[in-house]
Amino acid sequence: MMKLADLTPDHRKRFLLKNLITHLHQFVKDTSLTTQEWEEAILFLTATGQKCTPLRQEMILLSDVLGVSALVDAINNPSIKGGTESSVLGPFYTDDSPDLENGDSIASEDKGDYMYVEGRVLSTDGTPVPNASIETWETDGHGFYDTQYAQRDKPECRGRIHADKDGRYGYRAVVPVAYPIPGDGPVGQLLLGMGRHNMRPNHLHVMVEAPGYRKLVSAFYPEGDDWLESDPVFGVKNSLVVSLEDVHDAAEARKRGFPKGDSFKLLKRDIVLVPA
Repeated sequence: MMKLADLTPDHRKRFLLKNLITHLHQFVKDTSLTTQEWEEAILFLTATGQKCTPLRQEMILLSDVLGVSALVDAINNPSIKGGTESSVLGPFYTDDSPDLENGDSIASEDKGDYMYVEGRVLSTDGTPVPNASIETWETDGHGFYDTQYAQRDKPECRGRIHADKDGRYGYRAVVPVAYPIPGDGPVGQLLLGMGRHNMRPNHLHVMVEAPGYRKLVSAFYPEGDDWLESDPVFGVKNSLVVSLEDVHDAAEARKRGFPKGDSFKLLKRDIVLVPA
């Protein structure tokens, strides 16, 4: 098998394939894998692939719950002093987020409790990063991403804004809530079979890009969630846990664009990018 792998012309692919084959064969030997277990594994991987759609990524979810996504993230995005830490992308990212202006809402009305997110995009030396692209997505107030609904007329609870010339950004959103990893697929069944819970702590995803800086994929996790210490996809990092401020001021709510009510949550967080 290794002699055949040696025929791979691309050096990196050859290296990856040889290591994959080595470890797969060693796993089979170490576990004395039975024919029935091999068949069950093939069926599981087949079902995982079949569950994927253009809007649902069961394979990424499998990588997440096995800790592979977090490990790849840690290797490729090591913590840099002063920079905002990364987190896993997750399976609910889509590439159709609408472009919005600063101060706009990523969520339609009645999608959840009001939240305003604001801060600055900075470099590790403290200077502002102008016009940085900030793509963000989250669940609605029921704990569902837009891709989980049978009817998806448009992107919801997601959007893309740009920081201003001083690096400042702000947008309206809803307070994310904890939610269960989908249990209608093979990955959900795997978690149950392992005796693990399937609840992700509430969080707000961000993907930030600017010329001359490393791309940042991260998330902010409001403090106080019951599942912060046992995230099944290992995405939580202490530096990404944030506090939400309670604001009770009708005039301030109107000023920030909320059409009704006199209260909202305020998430204030600077995002620090690392020069490339």
